Amino acid sequence: MLKGVTIFTTNTCAYCQMVKKYLNIKGVSYEEVNLDENPHRRSEAMEISGALTVPVTVVTKKDDTREIIVGYNLSKLAPALV
Repeated sequence: MLKGVTIFTTNTCAYCQMVKKYLNIKGVSYEEVNLDENPHRRSEAMEISGALTVPVTVVTKKDDTREIIVGYNLSKLAPALV
């Protein structure tokens, strides 16, 4: 069961749009953190993912465990949403 989903994005990221579209199709609500509009949160995204790229999708389960998916990776994102 999901507690929440957060996606770190930028304005020019095509993969970010694809992840958001996938979540919308699946009916999964999410919080978007646009790093162009919130540059002070870049370090948070990098710390969470260990990467300098977006999208970074954080799937938090009811037990507060988190799965971190970097990029547009449906083979990891789809099972994380179950």
